[in-house]
Amino acid sequence: MTVERREGSAEHYRHRSVLLDSAVELLVSDSAGRYVDGTFGRGGHSRLILAHLDSAGALLGIDKDPQAIESAQSLSEEDGRFRVFHGSFAELGQAIDQQGWSLVHGILLDLGVSSPQLDDAERGFSFMRNGPLDMRMNPEQPPSAAQWLAEADEQEIANVIFRYGDERFSRRIARRIVERRKEKALQTTFELAELVAGAVPRKEKHKHPATRTFQAVRIFINRELEDLEAGLAAGAKRLLPGGRLVVISFHSLEDRLVKRFMRDLARGPRLPKGVPVTAEQEASGFRLVRKALKADEQEVNDNVRARSAVMRVLERVSDSDGSQRSN
Repeated sequence: MTVERREGSAEHYRHRSVLLDSAVELLVSDSAGRYVDGTFGRGGHSRLILAHLDSAGALLGIDKDPQAIESAQSLSEEDGRFRVFHGSFAELGQAIDQQGWSLVHGILLDLGVSSPQLDDAERGFSFMRNGPLDMRMNPEQPPSAAQWLAEADEQEIANVIFRYGDERFSRRIARRIVERRKEKALQTTFELAELVAGAVPRKEKHKHPATRTFQAVRIFINRELEDLEAGLAAGAKRLLPGGRLVVISFHSLEDRLVKRFMRDLARGPRLPKGVPVTAEQEASGFRLVRKALKADEQEVNDNVRARSAVMRVLERVSDSDGSQRSN
């Protein structure tokens, strides 16, 4: 996710990724290494990673969003060390194979929706800007949020809003959506936001009533948690000894999944009590690096979206056979 500052007209933006310096510092251990930015966005992390690499280093940028890929292609034309893959980081293994690589020195995942996506009304991610009710990170892949809300049954809608948004009034909201579409299907972000606001009887202080519903629908439409599970598993398998997986999360569903995945790998196999095992069988090939990091006060002051950011780092410490890194 990026910080976005307007400079002059609405067409000019400057992006600064949340936890940018810390993420790259913890990621890059070898200036001649191979790295993956699994969420290129507008290239904030990628450009700084490249600045830390020498002429022998290489970086692969991955993104679902065609607009992000346009920016990535421009960077690849500027810098021959940078390669591009259009797709989800769930396809990380395939993306790495396409480069002729097997293992890499580090992988970065900066989760969630980016500032350019949120602030472009035509993308339909935000209830603060009126636009088509889309929410797709890759607009080439159906369904859009509007299409799904027009076709899904009431129970499915309620389940999604509750599961991914932790919305206690999910059933009321789903009922209103189904009632509304009998007359006219929801088409815009303002229509959905207004409907949700009318369905929620008790409002949270300093939070728009539609916040949880928009988050839930977006996560579902983009298969964000499913992709995250696949991306974490693929990433851990593709790390060299000494290589790191750096993940920045922006809401509790993501962070819980990342925390559990990293903790379980670092802990090693959970064997039944009383079973005789060797030290090698008990040992994990991974370790956690530092405690979870959060944005500092200055970064939060610069961008309120940074307040929920949590960064976790996992390092592979040995090969699957237990041998330690030699360098």
